[in-house]
Amino acid sequence: MEGKRLYVGNLTYSVKEDQLKDLFSQYGDVVSVKIIEQKGFGFVEMGTSEEAQAAMDALNQTEFEGRTMRIDEARPMQPRREFDRGSGGGGYNRGRGYGGGRNY
Repeated sequence: MEGKRLYVGNLTYSVKEDQLKDLFSQYGDVVSVKIIEQKGFGFVEMGTSEEAQAAMDALNQTEFEGRTMRIDEARPMQPRREFDRGSGGGGYNRGRGYGGGRNY
């Protein structure tokens, strides 16, 4: 594993950041925890990539608060693309009632 940041998925919405910190701290130093509210996932950053690997190996596919967690190495954030008015597919083009993906 190259990174120290883990994706933690399939969380119950009631899980708090302190609970994840306590769980992951068994495997090393927890630098940060961020739960994405009402989405059922979050991110845990460990002190080293070795600690992250140990936590992932131990906790992936284990039950936590009634749900089976999915843990993987977090991917880097991709920059958001600006809306491209010249592309797209189908739908009603500016209320004209026909699709085709082009703005006239």
